[in-house]
Amino acid sequence: MADEEATPVLDVLAAMTEAAVETTTLDPALQILVRFAALVAQDAAPASYLFHFGAGADQGLTLEDAQQVLVTLAPLVGTARIVSASSKIARALGFALAVSDPPDEDAESM
Repeated sequence: MADEEATPVLDVLAAMTEAAVETTTLDPALQILVRFAALVAQDAAPASYLFHFGAGADQGLTLEDAQQVLVTLAPLVGTARIVSASSKIARALGFALAVSDPPDEDAESM
């Protein structure tokens, strides 16, 4: 119960996502690509991309797949939105790398 009280917004978002995933008949990898496209169209925050890349990786999707979505969307959403999304994706991935791969102490002393 204490965990649920600590993250009420995340809990609601997780429940909504779970309901959508269980309701649709789309293949899970396609669901991630559709959601990714929606994030680009909405100019979503870096954290949103980070969450979806994690789920996409679980489905076998790659950064090249994400790049192809950006190419496909460019004529529809425009250059500014694609540049914004690319920047936010880079920040999200940089953050993920920073927290998942602590610096090598030997490399820092050089």
